[in-house]
Amino acid sequence: MPSGSGGRLSATDWVEAGFSLLATDGVKALTVGRLCERVGATKGSFYWHFADIGAYRRAMADTWAEVNDTDRAEFAGLAELPPRERLARMMRALLGQRHWMLERAMREWARTDADIAAAVSASDRRVRRAVRQAYLDDGFSAADADVRADATFAAGVGFLHLSATAPGPKAAAQQQRFLDIMLRH
Repeated sequence: MPSGSGGRLSATDWVEAGFSLLATDGVKALTVGRLCERVGATKGSFYWHFADIGAYRRAMADTWAEVNDTDRAEFAGLAELPPRERLARMMRALLGQRHWMLERAMREWARTDADIAAAVSASDRRVRRAVRQAYLDDGFSAADADVRADATFAAGVGFLHLSATAPGPKAAAQQQRFLDIMLRH
């Protein structure tokens, strides 16, 4: 059901439909026709909100970046927590239901779109810095913190791609076991 007033679709409704389509069918599915089918609206409705498919895709990228920036900004608020708890919360946030399909889809899209690749890369740098800091705070040397942060980040991306469905209790247990291993001195 559209969130716009009076049952009308908003630009946000269109972007959310695009995220859903991207996550289930990939970037090639992001066409005006497929989007209209997904939301049950006409092309006129689409063009009321977006000049063209390029403007629409930019809106999707901007929205994704805003969501990620909000999530990553929350990591700064975790600085007072013990490093293990901080890392566990970051993993839950990044590998949770909210991000599972979309994160995978955005990484796939980044393979063919330089703007999306830049946004994904910038987001990744923020995450890696936060993860590195947690290892430093746990007493690892800068060199060891770098290696552990990179391995943790790579494992997180791997966890996303290994799951055929959204991560569940087994994945959560594996993530905790992974942190046990990575935090051994």
